[in-house]
Amino acid sequence: MSTIAATPPPETRERRYLLDREGVLGPLMLLPAVVYIIALVGFPLGLAIAYSLSDVTIGDQGLDWVGFRNFVDVAKNGTFQKALRNTFLFTLASQVLVLTLANILALVLSSDFKGKRLVRFLILLPWTTPIALGAIGWLWLLDSVYSPIDWVLRQVNLLGPGTIFGPRGNMYWTAKADLAQLSVLLIHTWRTLPLATVILLAGLTAIPQDVKDAANVDGAGFWRQLIYIRIPLLLPIMAVATLFGMVFTFTDMTVVYVLTRGGPIDNTQVLASWAYFKGIEGGNLAQGAAIAMFLFPVLVGVAVLMLRMARRTETT
Repeated sequence: MSTIAATPPPETRERRYLLDREGVLGPLMLLPAVVYIIALVGFPLGLAIAYSLSDVTIGDQGLDWVGFRNFVDVAKNGTFQKALRNTFLFTLASQVLVLTLANILALVLSSDFKGKRLVRFLILLPWTTPIALGAIGWLWLLDSVYSPIDWVLRQVNLLGPGTIFGPRGNMYWTAKADLAQLSVLLIHTWRTLPLATVILLAGLTAIPQDVKDAANVDGAGFWRQLIYIRIPLLLPIMAVATLFGMVFTFTDMTVVYVLTRGGPIDNTQVLASWAYFKGIEGGNLAQGAAIAMFLFPVLVGVAVLMLRMARRTETT
């Protein structure tokens, strides 16, 4: 007795064939990600654009069209100009420090020595710590009265009467404009340094061993290998680390909010914190959104650079 396999009806075969097509299956699999991006990024961005072109406030949430008046008013504001300058200053200066220190740390960690795992853990610790908790810790370290940094400086005779840091008993890190800016800059460097170090360390380990062996056979010393081999091969990796660091620093408001709240006299104010103070605490949602929209062109440019570098990496 033989059995005949039942053939599926034509409609079922057509559905299976349709799902097997790349042009249908690909968009279908991407649909959840697209919905997620639209819900979490597209909708808030559209709402921010609508707010920036209106006169909406917390008290009056009607979207009355005012055009680019908010952008003009914001651009004339002295605090906004300080915030814009500080945003670029903190971002660029911190990334210069991060790249320099990350290259040094990556070279050190790529060699074998006792306690390397402990050193790696300590270097990664700032990145694993929530930035709000880290900023609160730095707020205590830089306290105007009880700062342990000031205590150490006093103990080694670097702070006090007749010392290089002046006769004062405390540095007042967050009360003076130059010291407050330096403090914010150092915290941003401390925060993004671990990520850059890990990225560069991965790049160092990816350099082929035969290239290193050939350089050693040719008699190339440390500096020649660094300048002619390591740095040229690590340039794409450095660019990736720099772009990530720029995004994290450029959009961050936690450090300024916790440490100085933009003071003294708005000398540490950045775009993200000023948008929050103006839009949320000040109640002017329209101008707060307009301030935040000044971040958008830079972030778009960074995103384009990331995508181009990723595409170039795939092709090579």
